[in-house]
Amino acid sequence: MSEPRQWRHKDLLDVSQLDRDDVAHIFEAAAYFQEINSRPVKKVPTLRGRSVVLFFAEPSTRTKTSFDVAGKRLSADTFSLAKSSSSLRKGESLKDTALTLQAMNPDAIVIRHESSGAAQFLAERLECSVINAGDGWHAHPTQSLLDAFSLHQQWGAMDFSGKTVLILGDIAHSRVARSNVRLLTMLGAKVRLCGPRTLMPATLKGWPVEVCPRLDEAVRGVHAVMCLRLQLERQQDGLLPDLREYAVRYGLGLRHLKAAAEDAVVLHPGPMNRGVEINDDLADTDQCLVLDQVANGVATRMALLFLYLTRKSPVSGYATD
Repeated sequence: MSEPRQWRHKDLLDVSQLDRDDVAHIFEAAAYFQEINSRPVKKVPTLRGRSVVLFFAEPSTRTKTSFDVAGKRLSADTFSLAKSSSSLRKGESLKDTALTLQAMNPDAIVIRHESSGAAQFLAERLECSVINAGDGWHAHPTQSLLDAFSLHQQWGAMDFSGKTVLILGDIAHSRVARSNVRLLTMLGAKVRLCGPRTLMPATLKGWPVEVCPRLDEAVRGVHAVMCLRLQLERQQDGLLPDLREYAVRYGLGLRHLKAAAEDAVVLHPGPMNRGVEINDDLADTDQCLVLDQVANGVATRMALLFLYLTRKSPVSGYATD
């Protein structure tokens, strides 16, 4: 067995830190751990003795649980810290909380925070690895990696050239959209955006995207549609007149995919608002990859914990030593 190569990154703050070779290494490791996750005994000793702090200052179910399962399957010790149970609620600064966590000597901190740049703030001050699980509207790199890994499995290639992906919904407030635009275009895909004018960014300068305001036009010829969660508070903010109107104009259904490419697939980061962002007639079909995304999320986050805690690129067999 050949020696594993060094992983060159300390932290994962945004997909812009990665190049195509890095993404290929992550996908290789994710595929390896996906096979392990299909076994009757899913636990391997790879990260035994390592500790991972799950610091979620913003509510999360899927991402937090996915990281927790990923860490435990690699035999790492995981510790959860929520804002409601941390000193942040008592007025402690993020800097002092970070220093307190550092004093516990963890090997990695996975952070979700409502402030853009919070992950980078920690990374610049801590010796351990920091993995961004979503910061404000800025970035959600692990979600975009698992989304791209799901498409990689569907399309059987690392090169997404010739593929068009539509991102649909609340683009303006979505860190998922921002990370996916960066990663998908890096891999060669064309990205198209569609959503209400009030939920589009004020400027798209520098975004390598095409904008189609009408869903019937936006779906033409696309190979994948990525629906975004509609944050219902946007209606209270006056950015949406009515959820029913949104569902009629932007809710994705089977009829829309008739204009898409053959074998087009649908993704959604969850949780889904059925009947608003996506119709039941589509959500329960094989074309909808939501459950695949959940399974791939565990495998991808296992790969990331492996890479960032061992600083090694994957080699067959090495990951279970």
